[in-house]
Amino acid sequence: MTTTTRNTVKLGMTDLQVSPVAFGTWQLGGEWGQFDEDAAITAIRQARELGVNLFDTAQGYGFGASERLLGKALRDDLDNRRDEVVIATKGGLRMTDDGLIRDSSPEWLRSGVEASLRALDVEHIDLYQVHWPDPQAPFAETAGALQDLVDEGKIRHVGVSNFDAAQMAEFAQTRPVETLQPPYDLFRREIEEEILPYSREHDIGVLIYGPLAHGLLTGALDENTTFAADDWRSGAPFFKGDAYRRNIQVVRELERFASDRFGVTVSQLAVAWTLANPAVQVAIVGARSRRHIEDSVAAAKLSLSEGDLERIDRIMAGAVPLSGPSPEMMPE
Repeated sequence: MTTTTRNTVKLGMTDLQVSPVAFGTWQLGGEWGQFDEDAAITAIRQARELGVNLFDTAQGYGFGASERLLGKALRDDLDNRRDEVVIATKGGLRMTDDGLIRDSSPEWLRSGVEASLRALDVEHIDLYQVHWPDPQAPFAETAGALQDLVDEGKIRHVGVSNFDAAQMAEFAQTRPVETLQPPYDLFRREIEEEILPYSREHDIGVLIYGPLAHGLLTGALDENTTFAADDWRSGAPFFKGDAYRRNIQVVRELERFASDRFGVTVSQLAVAWTLANPAVQVAIVGARSRRHIEDSVAAAKLSLSEGDLERIDRIMAGAVPLSGPSPEMMPE
């Protein structure tokens, strides 16, 4: 295996020095079914021991559940070494009687920041991201409200998630977009066309989510895998049918390549592949156990050559691409 020393990277135009693998906490909000809270806390603390200093969460992950658990797990760091950990959270989703909606109005974002500060039990948030673009809220109002919160010291940096290039450009007319959090994995590559080039041109730090294609690239799934009713994947179209079975075969071919070429798991290869893109600084990886986070952190040390990337592209030629506004299946 070829390794590179990559302990921290500068996140775009920000002054944040972060680990190239971040710990994501969507799975701790309840949308992936039940989980062991003690094991999750152990995994978060193990991530810190392994050098992870960036932790990504969101108000919408259980509306406080994920943030509270993260705050509990990192309590010692947050109380005694606050400058050593980078907390990223997101806002702009609101639960109504009719379900989850996008709401990036200044009023809701402000109340969301206050709620996140309480749930995390911190005095400031290092990176606050608009979770989804809200077609009902002018970007100028959203950006202005977030700048006010920066001026007040409640948040340090402002980013967006799931925005396209045109939306970022419009947002940036009011205040800079410092970071972007888009989905990106071997089966989902739309952002390579416009979004990543725009981000690189404007020095926007890119933290990609879903590098393991929501479990598809772990090697743990097969044609007979079923998901619990409270796991969002049970209703996702790309986890059933002929396309799913075809992609399982592609993953098996990737597994063989990862093992024969590097002696690593397919999940390590998948994470390393996202970080091989020069426009990407960070891969956000969820983990519910110590072993999962060890696997992901090791992936940041795997260096892929041009030949390796070409071989991976040839394998992926037989795949069915994933598309759509997953993972939250958010309405427009």
